[in-house]
Amino acid sequence: MAKIAWIGLGVMGTHMAGHLASKSDHEITVYNRTAQKSLDWVSSFGGDHAPTPLQAAENKDFVFCCVGNDQDLREVTLGPNGAFASLKPGAIFIDHTSSSATIARELDAQAQDNGAHFLDAPVSGGEKGAQDGILTVMAGGQESAFALAKPLIDCFAANCKLMGPAGAGQLTKMVNQIAIAGLVQALAEAVHFAENAELDVAQVMSVITKGAAQSWQMENRWETMKDRKFDYGFAVDWMRKDLANCLDEARRNGAQLPVAALVDQFYGEIQQKGGNRLDTSSLLTRLVHNKKA
Repeated sequence: MAKIAWIGLGVMGTHMAGHLASKSDHEITVYNRTAQKSLDWVSSFGGDHAPTPLQAAENKDFVFCCVGNDQDLREVTLGPNGAFASLKPGAIFIDHTSSSATIARELDAQAQDNGAHFLDAPVSGGEKGAQDGILTVMAGGQESAFALAKPLIDCFAANCKLMGPAGAGQLTKMVNQIAIAGLVQALAEAVHFAENAELDVAQVMSVITKGAAQSWQMENRWETMKDRKFDYGFAVDWMRKDLANCLDEARRNGAQLPVAALVDQFYGEIQQKGGNRLDTSSLLTRLVHNKKA
């Protein structure tokens, strides 16, 4: 039986750690910055909780992490009372945060200096995917460490693949977000156009979802966009954080991302109007008159 720590019980981590606890018999210790969330999780799933990442990771075989951004990740790994100070030799640190490839490579090097292993393993599928345990995980790191971690990741993932060395997982997640940004904007424009053309949006979508325009975003978001329901799902703040990583990396590798950069600006406009926590499909709100929104 492996000893496991889980750091970060937010919107995603709570469900992911819950599936891990429910589908395995491993010993799990959890840490969350807001301690009550750790207590609530232990009340639901058992295991133990720790007051710091350092204590959570101590003597563990696997340490999972799912926090907000690079700064949060640095704090729980390398900061005061960070997990890396107590990683035992041979331990595997699996980071599910969507962060920069730069910090992934930095933490991989630091883990190796400690005699441990690091996997950057961001996820796709949103809160619903986490709830249902069917996330897609794209990982970067050593193949031997990935092989040991994969059976545990499979507890909350339907698809999990090693993409290359450290940082490759984060770079793959950036590709994912670049594609989504363009799709959501196109879908917003399509719904807006259909409404202005006085077409039956439901009828239109019933036809085009069966053709070349079909996508996950279309099948799962057209109806909520039509009904102006944006109070759930993947938040604008999170998408802007991810797109910032994409654009920063593109400046380094020379990629041109004109559409992603434009959509990032559109999300900035939504933030300025207080839509920080709206779902990413709220791009539609920019296109309609206030009385229609």
